[in-house]
Amino acid sequence: MTKRLTAKHKLDRRMGENIWGRPKSPVNKREYGPGQHGQRRKGKLSDFGVQLKAKQKLKGYYANITERQFRAIYAEASRMTGDSSENLIGLLERRIDAVVYRAKFVPTMFAARQFVSHGHVKLNGRRVTIPSIRLKAGDTIELTPKAKDLAVVLEASQLAERDVPDYVEANHSNMTARLVRVPGLSDVPYPVKMEPNFVVEYYSR
Repeated sequence: MTKRLTAKHKLDRRMGENIWGRPKSPVNKREYGPGQHGQRRKGKLSDFGVQLKAKQKLKGYYANITERQFRAIYAEASRMTGDSSENLIGLLERRIDAVVYRAKFVPTMFAARQFVSHGHVKLNGRRVTIPSIRLKAGDTIELTPKAKDLAVVLEASQLAERDVPDYVEANHSNMTARLVRVPGLSDVPYPVKMEPNFVVEYYSR
């Protein structure tokens, strides 16, 4: 088991929620937290605790983006016009690894990051290897010829546990996808409730 996979499962247990909506999540069998004190009744979280949990959950969902990266994304969202929490979600969903995941080319967000890093994805015809690259509305991604035949890709496109959201236009016959528009919080099909407003409060303290 890789370090990333372990961390992913730990996050589910710590949050007490099936963050990615996966059937293999340990929360499906054990809804209590990890460790010998995991089954104790949890006390009410403070305002800071609520904000911290919201930040950890959203950051962890996107394949455990580093704290430095996540803070930088928040800073950019806060400089943009409009609602900072909506801007934050829009910036996260424009990442190329997020679009690869939303298009159902891979089964998990973690796999999407690795997929891009290994050079399996083209953006507007050019091969890229940086998962944090952001798409603009109208940009197109395509899998490389070698990647199109990978078993993980073919299996992911048939997954019934999630659908392609309407802000991504995916074609699984030629393995291409287009970002139709930048989504807001209500557009993103999170399996659990995300609260980016608390994330904004956390960083703006």
